[in-house]
Amino acid sequence: MDVDLARAAARWISTDRIVWRPADRVRLHTAPRGGLAVTGGRVTGGTGVDLLPGLRVPDLPVRELLTGQLVVAAYDADDELVDATGVQIAGVLDDLYAGAATRTLGPVWRDGVPSLSLWAPTAKSVAVRIGDGVHPMRRDGDGVWTVTGEPTWKDRDYRFDVEVFVPETGRVEHNRVTDPYSIGLAVNSTHSRLVDLGEWTGTPSPPGPDRAIYELHVRDFSIGDTSVPPEHRGTYLAFTHPDSVGMTHLARLARAGLTTVHLLPVADFSSVDDVRSAGPGDLHGFAPDGAEQQERVTAVADEDGFNWGYDPLHWTVPEGSYAVDPDARTAEVRAMVDALHRVGLRVVLDVVYNHTATAGQGGTNNLDRIVPGYYHRLDDTGVVYTSTCCPNTATEHTMAGKLLIDSVLTWARAYGVDGFRFDLMGHHPRALLVELRERYDGLLYGEGWDFGEVAGNALFVNASQANMVGTGVSTFDDSLRDAVRGGSPFDDDPRVQGFASGLFTDPNGVSPSSRDQLSALQDRIRSGLTNADAVTYVDAHDNLTLYDALTYKLPPTTSMADRIRMNTLALALTAVGPGLTFWHAGVESLRSKSFDADSYNSGDWFNVYDPTGVTHGFGRGLPPAAKNAAWWKYARPLLADAALRPTAEDVEAATASAETLLRLRASTPLFRLRDPGSVSFPASAPGVIVMMIDDRPGSTGTALVVVFNATPFATTQFVPAAAGADFALHPVQASGPDPVVRTASFVVGSGAFTVPARTAAVFVADAGPRG
Repeated sequence: MDVDLARAAARWISTDRIVWRPADRVRLHTAPRGGLAVTGGRVTGGTGVDLLPGLRVPDLPVRELLTGQLVVAAYDADDELVDATGVQIAGVLDDLYAGAATRTLGPVWRDGVPSLSLWAPTAKSVAVRIGDGVHPMRRDGDGVWTVTGEPTWKDRDYRFDVEVFVPETGRVEHNRVTDPYSIGLAVNSTHSRLVDLGEWTGTPSPPGPDRAIYELHVRDFSIGDTSVPPEHRGTYLAFTHPDSVGMTHLARLARAGLTTVHLLPVADFSSVDDVRSAGPGDLHGFAPDGAEQQERVTAVADEDGFNWGYDPLHWTVPEGSYAVDPDARTAEVRAMVDALHRVGLRVVLDVVYNHTATAGQGGTNNLDRIVPGYYHRLDDTGVVYTSTCCPNTATEHTMAGKLLIDSVLTWARAYGVDGFRFDLMGHHPRALLVELRERYDGLLYGEGWDFGEVAGNALFVNASQANMVGTGVSTFDDSLRDAVRGGSPFDDDPRVQGFASGLFTDPNGVSPSSRDQLSALQDRIRSGLTNADAVTYVDAHDNLTLYDALTYKLPPTTSMADRIRMNTLALALTAVGPGLTFWHAGVESLRSKSFDADSYNSGDWFNVYDPTGVTHGFGRGLPPAAKNAAWWKYARPLLADAALRPTAEDVEAATASAETLLRLRASTPLFRLRDPGSVSFPASAPGVIVMMIDDRPGSTGTALVVVFNATPFATTQFVPAAAGADFALHPVQASGPDPVVRTASFVVGSGAFTVPARTAAVFVADAGPRG
């Protein structure tokens, strides 16, 4: 019989119950240090006991058995072995050790004296190693091992020695690991560090009810900014230079109405060395549509110091590669947060708790080397799921969920962080996010994508878009995004048009184009404009930037002036609803990544960020082949067209128009009205959406009409409910930098609004009769 005991198809779900296949007789075999095998049709190498009917576990020393190898074997009526398998133990660990969820884990300081606590219920022994000293830890009944140290341990490096049975290897291993609850690290995360974080004492969070969010990568922000001292470029400390190009730009946006900077992952990740690395060299001499740039970038992609950071190692310690001095990373992050608060911006961290960089006994993972088989989600054979890209964590397990919540609360308490964005949030339980919402009053939002092994609530009620409605945790609205841009990120041809890229009204000649298609997209946009639970966006770090997407989709002959207008129109659709307004850094300044649709490891060259437009990302060569080669045939002729590369003047015009949108949102409380009954969408022409927000009987006493005209022609739309009021162009637009929108008009008594081509116009009326 071919039986693989490394497979784990049985699940021990509580102290008295195992779930597996039925059989005439099932035995539980145990071996404290491993060595179980199938020999001669029998499980050998340990001891065995028959399970009771229904796979009930008899009275056994369960805690002790869980520290060794476990196998269940099925026998037929003739006592012949039918099958045997390893046992997954996460359920019984939660049943036995739930009390540990109330413990404080990791380093704790009291009166200058440190203590360390590690949850390792299946370990046979645990010690902490500090320098040459090894200090045994004491096991409590809840599976937590503790030790009290000395004041001299402060700022010392440490690791745990964990003696534990590892099903993957079939034997007891002696693992030397860092602390999952690390709050400090040595360079390159080789050791945990006993730091005393204390509490946040910096500039308080700026006040205000609105949320207009700017998604930014720490390194992108300043790596090319010559107004920042060279040693601070690409680091946390770049944010502490208020007169730099980047900080001047953020302050400008903040004055207009931007409220929040969302930082891509800054928790310790595995893909970048903490010590600065060399890049691909000078690439400016190559052709704008050439392949040489991407070849050179790809050649050093894993050594160049750039990555988005979605490959976490330690969830509650800042990444060292963004620090001028990795040993001072805590102070540098605090200085960054303080600097952003000083210019009126709150700070959100992008957090990645749904997966780890590696799993199992090897690699960089520490969780599996402390409690094997617990922190990662296993399939029906005991293999770790990887639907997220990497080993999926199992935050439905009590102590994994606790680690997530404890980490979030530590960032908030010790670093003054104002909110969190959850990567692939749909892979977490809804109940866990609701618990966090109850314990934390900052901003929470995430990706509620419903896919993989958790799709459709298959394992638990997950934190998907549909399930998170009304919880106070927002989710990204990809339906509105795709309707505005056109197509989806997964199209074979990126030229598929949408509402803001000319579908039906300005066809590009290659995209399917019909009035019915456009009507369906407009309905999706209308739905998104009333969704108070949504993160409303048209681009993010993932997929093409908005400028690149529109360059593919708009007719090739579209002028730069009209491209800027469509960029502004698309952004306007994110700025006028009750949800969270979300912009990827640079979208306001026509940011391009030279058509790179997945720039997570594409270096500084393709991720260039320059809000002045002096340096621009368009025409930097074909994007890296690994993720983009299928679209090269569409990209090449566009990259070669110099007319498609915005000038600094174009960038300033786009930025000024986007700034107007922020001023509109900030100055108009009606846009944040969460009462869907006050919002209506009067009939409108193809390529035009009319939205009316009428609160004249309400607290604001005002009404708004917004006309989004995506067509290449001026349009007049009649709104009967507005006929009895005196609407005028919003003062922000009437005094703004765009002379075209200033020609928009309203005819009193007729309800007729006339709006120029490729324009979003906002009209406002004070209290008056409702038509």
